[in-house]
Order: sequence, then structure tokens, then C-alpha cells
Amino acid sequence: MTTLRDKTPGFGVYLHWPFCAAKCPYCDFNSHVRHQPVDQTRFAAAFRREIATMRERSGPREVTSIFLGGGTPSLMEPATVGALLDAVADHWTVPNGIEVTLEANPSSVEADRFRGYRAAGVNRVSLGVQALNDQDLRFLGRLHNVAEALKAIELARETFPRLSFDLIYARPGQSVDAWSAELDRAIGLAADHLSLYQLTIEEGTRFQLLYDAGKLSMPDSDHAALLYEITQDVTAARGLPAYEISNHARPGAESRHNLVYWRYGEYVGVGPGAHGRFIENGRRNVTFTEKMPETWLDRVETHGHGVIGGEVLTREEEADEFLIMGLRLTEGIDLTRYEALAGHPLPLRRITELQDEGLVEPVGNTRLRATPRGMIVLDAVVADLARE
Repeated sequence: MTTLRDKTPGFGVYLHWPFCAAKCPYCDFNSHVRHQPVDQTRFAAAFRREIATMRERSGPREVTSIFLGGGTPSLMEPATVGALLDAVADHWTVPNGIEVTLEANPSSVEADRFRGYRAAGVNRVSLGVQALNDQDLRFLGRLHNVAEALKAIELARETFPRLSFDLIYARPGQSVDAWSAELDRAIGLAADHLSLYQLTIEEGTRFQLLYDAGKLSMPDSDHAALLYEITQDVTAARGLPAYEISNHARPGAESRHNLVYWRYGEYVGVGPGAHGRFIENGRRNVTFTEKMPETWLDRVETHGHGVIGGEVLTREEEADEFLIMGLRLTEGIDLTRYEALAGHPLPLRRITELQDEGLVEPVGNTRLRATPRGMIVLDAVVADLARE
């Protein structure tokens, strides 16, 4: 079985549960609110059918991680989670002890439900906490308050071997001192992993409408950069250094599944709106499924899958994606692998120019990574390296 430390990309399975109790104003994920109970038995059967189709396409594989994302997977009954995990194990090889993560919202946390997930095979929970003060939780449209978040964190730590939770920073009016104090408190609560994201205005969200109407003021880029730097300093000092631009962990507690993405491994995506990238017939294929849950369900029941599109990537497209994903990691990228994907090495002249600007640095003789300063302008660094 592959390990974190060997830098093997891995093969992941992503299962997308698209339902939420409410739509957050910043969220552009494929999530949907339903005011009538969801037929979980029917959806679980559809997941199983789509998993079978993906197994036909991917061939036999050893799974290195499973991730139940959303939406709000903690709205699933434990029996539904168990059915999905059983379906994965019935179609691919799933070694004992691999990372199985479930996303949960504090407002949907119950002790019996958590115990049910653990019994079903979940061994890592990612909680959508997002803020540790009630005023900002209301601003972010969250259904829980701080007291409920703290209770959920405590329950998760009691129930699961591993815990991560998310916070959103660079919120309107957030000072350096306020964020530093909130982050320090979060680290005290965290078991081994934190995901810390800057608030951004995403297309099609309620926040975008408010921002465009001049009713939402965001921190300027200099203040956002300062908050990012504070984030890196505080987490490193407290033993949860960044291993990816927005993710922090104690050594050995990195998210195995997310490393599949960032190390440019392979993964299948199952469920409404899920994406996949895996080798089929010797080429890397991209798949994406129907986003609307009920339409996806009908398509799966009719055709055996909800895939509505995809493409076969060229070598250059693979190399570009490898660069975009890998430079997010503090371990950087393997230059030899880039050359194997692209058919040519990264241009030495551009690497040298970016090194001179303090934006990238070598790691040994075969790897390249972005510096802390380069991480702040990572899109520009990637674009410079990838251009013809």
C-alpha cells in the first residue's frame, strides 16, 4: 500500500452527496436544498450503479483514499454511508486502514450518527466550522453557532481517529489581531489538521450579487496577503505547518485524499456534479456528471451512469495541470515527472528568472517549489512557467 512519505500520487474515490440544509452565500459548490426528504435508498442504489460503470472504465485498482464530499454528507443516514463504502469495496481493492473522510456540518452532528459513520468505516471527519464567532457565522450563512461548533469538534475527536476543520478568513473588517487570536484558538481545538481558506467572491453566489451592488466590502489585496502571512507564521509556530497553500497539518496527518489531487494522481468522481481524472486506455480522461441531483438520478437509472461530458487530455494539458496542482504543495513538483508528461523540460531560463525574484526554489536536484512569497502570487508563477 502506498504511503504519504513516498510521494506516490495514489488512486482516490470521490463520492459527492449534493444536498444541504441551506445554501451558504459564498458557496459555488454543487449543493442543493430540498424541503422534502431525500430518497436515500434510491440514491444509494444509483451511486452503486455509477460506481460499477466507473470500475468498468478504470479497471482494477487499489484505492488509497475515499472522500465523501458535498453538499453535506452528514445529512446521510449511516446506513447510506455504509452502502456507498460497501459499493466501493465491492468494485475495487480497498486495503484496511486507508483514509476514509466524510465532510460534516456542525449543525447536522449527532452522537449516534457519528458512531454510525465510524462503524460504517469512516475514520476521518472534516468539519465545516468556518468561523469561531457568532457574528461572522451569521454573516457566512452558517446554521450553527460557536457553541454547537465546539460541541461538534469535541464529539468528532471522541469518535474518529482523525479530525480536520475549515475556517474562512479575510472576512470583511477582519483585523490581523482578530484573525491571529481566532487562529490560535482553532489550533488549540484542532486534532491534527486545519484547512484555512481566504474568502473569495465566486461567480453565481449571493455574495457576488452583494459585491457587485456595492453592498459587500472585501479586504484589499495587501491586507489579504498580510493575513495569509500571519496564517503561515502562526500555524508553523504551533506545529501545524502548511503542506499546501491552504492546508496545515502535523507531520504525517496530511489529507491523503487531497494529496491525490495535488500530486496529480488518479481519481474517479461519483455522484451529481462529480469530476474524475483517471487513466483509461493509456490516456488520462476527464469525466464530469450531471449536476442536478434528480436529473442525475434519472440518467443513472436509465444509462448506468450520470456522465454527461469529458475529454482526453493532451500531454501538454496533463503537464499544465500537474504544474498547477503540484506547485500548491510545499514539497513542490518532480521536474522529471513534468518532463515525462510534457515531453520537454521546464525552461531553465524561466526557472532562473523566478528564482532570482525569490518566487521559486529548488528542493534537492530533482524538485522545484514555490517560496512563501511565490505562494501569494502562485497563479502568476504557474502562468510564467507554463507559457510557450
